Amino acid sequence: QVQLVESGGGLVQAGGSLRLSCAGSGRTFSNYAMGWFRQAPGKEREFVAATTWTGAGTYYADSVKGRFTIATDNAKNTVYLQMNSLKPEDTAAYYCAARKYYSSYDPLNYDYWGQGTQVTVSS
Repeated sequence: QVQLVESGGGLVQAGGSLRLSCAGSGRTFSNYAMGWFRQAPGKEREFVAATTWTGAGTYYADSVKGRFTIATDNAKNTVYLQMNSLKPEDTAAYYCAARKYYSSYDPLNYDYWGQGTQVTVSS
């Protein structure tokens, strides 16, 4: 059974940094794309970043481009989201997700999801 477990969320001041981790288990993810999404209260889940385990097909939402970096550690079956220069509008629950082969902006295209980790950025 596939499991994705996020960690690394927390409370940080504006301008600070956090690194989220998503550890995968239950299968080999080498032919999967991994995505990060976020959802703030009362809002729809939105795309943040996605990549594949080869590093090809890496994409970012315009709102995080230049501040966030997605990266994978194949040996650890883990995908990271390094978040720098955080803003209060980045406050949300962050989720990682997996789907076969290709990165996608659409959360409906992902088959597996983690339970989420909360990021709160204070002003």
